Amino acid sequence: MKTKREDQTTGRQGSVSSSLPVISLLTDFGTADYYVGAVKGAILSGNPSAVIVDITHEIPPQDVAAGAFTLLAAYKTFPAGTIHVAVVDPGVGSTRRPIIVSANEQYFVGPDNGLFTYIYDREPSHRIFHVTADRYFRREVSTTFHGRDIFAPVAAALSNGVSIEEFGAEIDDEVRLPSLETPLRIIHIDHFGNCVTNITRGQAPREIAVKGKTISEFREFYGEAAGESLFAIWGSAGFLEISVNGGSAAKVLGAQRGDEVSFTG
Repeated sequence: MKTKREDQTTGRQGSVSSSLPVISLLTDFGTADYYVGAVKGAILSGNPSAVIVDITHEIPPQDVAAGAFTLLAAYKTFPAGTIHVAVVDPGVGSTRRPIIVSANEQYFVGPDNGLFTYIYDREPSHRIFHVTADRYFRREVSTTFHGRDIFAPVAAALSNGVSIEEFGAEIDDEVRLPSLETPLRIIHIDHFGNCVTNITRGQAPREIAVKGKTISEFREFYGEAAGESLFAIWGSAGFLEISVNGGSAAKVLGAQRGDEVSFTG
């Protein structure tokens, strides 16, 4: 089966093949234990033809906001029909709901704990379904491993063509994290120590301040800057980042996620 979709880089309409369903994984499981492999095994047991893509398994443990940002930064690079299994789930085994979100011609499967907040904000025409049809779960469901026993088999069933409406009722009282838009702050620190703010191009700042330091230098690419001088640069996720060429802006600033950022010019 093929679907029509506009290419995000060329703006042209093209055909996207859905004969080999893509299922992405984003978790805080790490890679030292069996957890990721077990989730992949559960998916492949339901659909051996699935193409499984790892976004990351290095979200800090139980850090729902970090998972939400990473999913936001990655999801638009995937083709129509992709199923994203996202599991950062400190409430596993409790009364928090398993859900499926339909947005941007893609699906998002995971816990109703705010993990999909930024997808809701970016894709206002989304739909959300509470997964209650346990016939799609594994036969025995562990109270500590819903990634394997609920989310993975549900994703496999979706990839096999089961309609989203078959999994449960549509809801409109989803759990959400605080807004990504306000207040101005650092929302993510990446592996390199770049401090990602929630400032977008439409706000067009000329100078910003964070942790008592003023940053007025804006660069087009990292190599334009030298030494340990702080500069601002528009990052690949569409947000303004504070960086140091060849170093860690977070270390230079002593910064952490949540620190306030202000416009000073």
